[in-house]
Formats: sequence, C-alpha cells, structure tokens
Amino acid sequence: MTVGIDRDVEQQWLQWIREKHIPDMMKTGLFVESRMFKVLHDDGDDSTVSYSIQYFAEGIEQINRYLENFAPLLIEEHRRKFLNKHVVFQTLLEEV
Repeated sequence: MTVGIDRDVEQQWLQWIREKHIPDMMKTGLFVESRMFKVLHDDGDDSTVSYSIQYFAEGIEQINRYLENFAPLLIEEHRRKFLNKHVVFQTLLEEV
C-alpha cells in the first residue's frame, strides 16, 4: 500500500504503523515479510509525505484470504485513526 500522510501527524503515524499496523498484518500469518519505504519525490506538496509498505505472501491464495478475512477491519482501523489526514491506495504486484 502507498500512503500519503499529512506531515503534522507523520511521526505519530510512523510510530503507529511500525508498532501496531505492520505487526497486526504479520500476525495474520498470511505474509512472510514486510518492507517500508519513504517515497522520494517532489510533487510540490509540502504538507504531505508518502510511504510505501509492501507485504509479501507465498501466493494469491494468502492474499485472497487476507482480503476476505482481515482487510476490512485493518483498513477501517487505519481510516479511523488518521481520518482526513491520509490517502491510501493499494496495488497488487506479481514478481516477474
């Protein structure tokens, strides 16, 4: 997922994402690894900063189980915690 987070809550978000959200994702048992990156670009908007968080699964079956059983709750928790302070988009990738 890629998250654009308002700078005024960036540090709070970073702490929460590292201590709560990523561990919760990994506790599902459906992912084997996670990585987080800060997006380095200048889009002219100094009020937000973007991060990419990648979760790696063994296969599409695990992704589908996550989407069906865990995603709604975890997405809603993130939305409520940082309401009107972020934008999120998800991309499903396959290594080639």
